[in-house]
Amino acid sequence: MKRILILSANPKNTTPLRLDEEMREIKEGLRRAKQRDNFVIETGQAVRYRDIHRAILDFEPNIVHFSGHGAGEEGLAFEDETGQVKLVEAQALASLFNLFADQIECVVLNACYSEVQAKAIAEHISYVVGMSKAIGDKAAIEFAVGFYDALGAGRTVELGASHLCNK
Repeated sequence: MKRILILSANPKNTTPLRLDEEMREIKEGLRRAKQRDNFVIETGQAVRYRDIHRAILDFEPNIVHFSGHGAGEEGLAFEDETGQVKLVEAQALASLFNLFADQIECVVLNACYSEVQAKAIAEHISYVVGMSKAIGDKAAIEFAVGFYDALGAGRTVELGASHLCNK
């Protein structure tokens, strides 16, 4: 049984993203997949950095998926207590995921310019997917759907990620 934690953040002072649509498409794809009974999904929206730690402790996921904005070296954009941007740098994320390295097998950062964070997290987690450049809403959704369709078809995390890299 794979436990998938899907988290999203679209702070008030950032460009609106279609994160609800991405979440819906992922859930729908896994719901109709032939391996659907092998997945449990938990979601969180308007995520603050501290929410990640709590969600991982509570849900114990194997896969953590983040959708939102990335700002390269500056970090990933989470929300603060007022819904504004709170950038979290790569090293903070790497340290967080290191705490759960024995349980999390894959982290997906579906955010523009998230390669820096992906590389830092990959020091502790076997499979990490990040974006080296800007990615539009439509492409981000297609990426997520493709990845989870591959998992739903019985592919491993490694093969699912490899399939996307070859598209």
